Amino acid sequence: MAIIVTLDELLHARRMTLTELAERIDLTLANASILKTGKAKAIRFSTLEAICRELDCQPGELLRYDTE
Repeated sequence: MAIIVTLDELLHARRMTLTELAERIDLTLANASILKTGKAKAIRFSTLEAICRELDCQPGELLRYDTE
């Protein structure tokens, strides 16, 4: 897939665990893990908004387009 999810890098930069983020945004750890590993096929805007709120980032910092 050409969309790359950079959640792992953002979490590391913010010194936050995936578990902590999942709890803060009311997302199951399993679904957060699917998103982090790039296996998600879709993301709700409400989830994207919550992630950006908690990580103090823009959607473009979380998602990247790579054609290679």
